[in-house]
Amino acid sequence: MDRIEGTKLANFEPTDTVSELQVIDTVEGTGETVPEGAKITAHYTGALCKDGTIFQSSHDFGDPVTFGLNQVIKGWTAGVPGMKVGGTRRLIIPSEMAYGSVRAAANIPANSDLVFDIELVALV
Repeated sequence: MDRIEGTKLANFEPTDTVSELQVIDTVEGTGETVPEGAKITAHYTGALCKDGTIFQSSHDFGDPVTFGLNQVIKGWTAGVPGMKVGGTRRLIIPSEMAYGSVRAAANIPANSDLVFDIELVALV
């Protein structure tokens, strides 16, 4: 399988300015609704808003990942609750709700607005 990291996010128009969290359901799930502070299992793909370059995807690891919404960036903590299992949601996150002035990784510069496509597999 080809790696997704380093490619461009599909169906995304790059932007230099994200002023607030944007939540877009691309597929409405039919399962349980995620409450605040939940632990979830999901596939995700994260990209830079400025050019759509993917910096990480769980699909490259093969399996979805499990984590609590209190263990992630603020954009996920605020943007995932209300999502239903089986759904797909796009979060467009301003830098202050992501990693802020911290360089999170070599491919995530400081003050980067981010976009994530999240496929909710399960509530744990």
